[in-house]
Amino acid sequence: MRFLPETWTKQLWVSLGLALALGCGASPGPSPASETTGETPAPQVGPGTEALNSSCIGSALLSSIGKSTLLVGASMQDATATQAPFDFRYEYLSGGIFDSASPCTSCASGCTAGGTSCKGGACGWWGCWQWDALPPGQYALDFLSKTKGRAQIPLFTYYELLHTSKVADGTQEVAAVSNAPLMRRYFADFRFLLQKIGTSTAFLHVEPDFWGYAEFVNSDPHALPAAVASANPTDCSTQENSIAGMARCMIAMVRKYAPNTKVGLHASAWATKTDVFYNTNPSLNVVGEAQKVANFLVACGANQGDFVAVEVSDRDAGYYASIGKNRWLDPTNTKLPNYNQGFTWAKAVSETVGKPLIWWQLPVGDMALTNTWNTWRDTTLDYFFDHPDRVATTHAVGMAFGAGVSGMTTPESDSGHLRQRDLTYATQRYPLCP
Repeated sequence: MRFLPETWTKQLWVSLGLALALGCGASPGPSPASETTGETPAPQVGPGTEALNSSCIGSALLSSIGKSTLLVGASMQDATATQAPFDFRYEYLSGGIFDSASPCTSCASGCTAGGTSCKGGACGWWGCWQWDALPPGQYALDFLSKTKGRAQIPLFTYYELLHTSKVADGTQEVAAVSNAPLMRRYFADFRFLLQKIGTSTAFLHVEPDFWGYAEFVNSDPHALPAAVASANPTDCSTQENSIAGMARCMIAMVRKYAPNTKVGLHASAWATKTDVFYNTNPSLNVVGEAQKVANFLVACGANQGDFVAVEVSDRDAGYYASIGKNRWLDPTNTKLPNYNQGFTWAKAVSETVGKPLIWWQLPVGDMALTNTWNTWRDTTLDYFFDHPDRVATTHAVGMAFGAGVSGMTTPESDSGHLRQRDLTYATQRYPLCP
C-alpha cells in the first residue's frame, strides 16, 4: 500500500502570466502478500466489533488549535477550498531542494535544484514555486496566508528525501541519509521551511513512506546510520547519528523554529512487510503488527510529536481494479479486507505511540462515478463520512482527502461530492469526546 503522490504539481505564475505546472511522481512501493505469522490471533474484525473505544487521546491537540470536533480537510485547488467549510488543507513540499549548501537568496539568479535553473519557476525546489522575482519561500508564506484567510489550518507534507537523494525509494533511500553533505542541505531546507512558518499555526507531516522503508531494513532505528549531529550541529549536536536521531532532530527543530506547528511522523501499514489493510488472513495479529510499527516510531521519537499520520490507499480502488488488483475494503465489514481491520490497526498504532491520528490522503472516489480516468470509484470517502464515530474511535483528530497520483479522482473531478459531504457534515460535526 503506497500513496504515490503527485508530489509537486503546482501552478506557478511567472512574470508574463504563464502558468507553469510542475509534476513529479514516485515509483510504486510495496504491496507484500498477506502472510500467516503464527502469532496469537487478533480480536475479531468482523461486523459488530466494538473493540474500538472512544477515549480522547486527541482532545489536547484539538484544544490547542481551538477545535473540539473531528476535522475534515483535503488537497485541493484554491477555488474548491472556498466552496465548503473545510477545516484544513494539505500541500506537498517535494521535488528536490537547492543544489547549494544553503537556501538560495534569489530564484531568478544563480539558484538551481537538481541541476535545473529555478529562473521562471522551472526547478523542483518548493522555495521557488512562485514568480521568480519574489524571494524564495514565498510559496509557503502564500499558502499560510490564504488558509488563514479561510479559517483553515495548513498542513505541509514534507516529502523531500526521495527526490533530493535521486536514488530509488526503499533500501537506497534509507542508505542515503548517511551522506553528510546531502543531509546538511536537507536539514538546511527543513530549517528554512520552519523559519517561514514561524509562529503560524500549522500541521507538518514528515516524510511519508520513509519510516516504513527504514523499518524494512532494520526494526531498530538506532541501528540505522544517518548523518545528524555531524550534518546539523546547529540544531542537533546532541542527537545520535542514526535514523532515530534524525527523526528526533526534526521534531526538535520544529519546537525551536515553529513552536505553534503540530508535527507528526507517518505510520505505514505495510512497514512490517505484511500489508495489514489488505490482509485476508483472519488469524493475522493485526494489533501485534500495529505495535511493531508504532514501537519503531516511538524509538524515532514519535511520542515527542503531536500526531501520527496514517492512510488507507494511494489510489482509488476502481483504478486498481482496472489493472487487475483488488484494493476494495468491504464497507459492511463482513469479509476481509475491511474497514474494521484497518481501524483496529490504526487505533493500536495511536495507543502505542500515545498520540492521535490524522487520516491522510484518503481516496476521493465514490460509487456514483464512471470508473474512468480522474473519476474512479471507491467506498472510502463515504464510509468515513457515514461513520465519523468509528473514525473518532481510532483516536483520529482529522480526515483529509486527496489523490495520491495524477489520474485519480480529485475534489475537482468528483462532481462536487466531497464538497457536498463536507457541507452536510458541517451542520452536525462529530465531537471528538462525545
